[in-house]
Amino acid sequence: MFKKQLTALLAALALAAPAFADEHAHGDAAAAQKFIQEIMATNSHYDKVKGPKFFQELAKGQHPRATVVTCSDSRVHTNMLDKTPEGDLFMVRDIGNQIATAKGSVEYGVNHLASSLLLIIGHSKCGAIAAASGDYSKLEPAIQKELDTIKIDKGVENIEGVKTNVNNQVAAAMEEFGDKVKEGHLLVIGAVYDFADDMKQGAGKLNAINVNGETDPAKIKEALASKAAGEHQHEHHE
Repeated sequence: MFKKQLTALLAALALAAPAFADEHAHGDAAAAQKFIQEIMATNSHYDKVKGPKFFQELAKGQHPRATVVTCSDSRVHTNMLDKTPEGDLFMVRDIGNQIATAKGSVEYGVNHLASSLLLIIGHSKCGAIAAASGDYSKLEPAIQKELDTIKIDKGVENIEGVKTNVNNQVAAAMEEFGDKVKEGHLLVIGAVYDFADDMKQGAGKLNAINVNGETDPAKIKEALASKAAGEHQHEHHE
């Protein structure tokens, strides 16, 4: 048993290395200069495609349907959630897609922007989860502080740690916004964006694993189906 746990811990540490190495990696200012030119060109194209009316509407204010708490990982972006995220998704990002280190932003999205959906998204091959499941004592204090609030077992398999963390974040959300859920003003969903297909449900799929604190797969499927049916009936009635 000990050998198996040690092997798992070493594997977790190996996964953490690229994202949270003990020694600082270095970028390249020359490469950055080239990339900012690409960014500006892309923005110019975006500006022309969208046109003035699009930005005039954005300037009137925001009413996002969802507050999304997800990881800062560069592989996780809005294009896998929404074709038109502008004004639709209030994005809150931090390492480990956690509420504790970004609570004010989450509260703003739910309490002040009145998002009807709080979507918490973890992802496969998460460096924060790998680091939190190992020894991160040599990292910068600020990073350690953020990892301290990720409550998972040491040496846990990455995808299992990801799922545990998502469930923990949903539990925190339910504690904070439970009244809104009971009153029918908010739906809290925990999901895993599995681009590595670690859950064997298909590479790139967003897998819902928790709905308002419910983690039973059959009940989750039923809950999501009933929500969709309710929305369809509401649209038909209108």
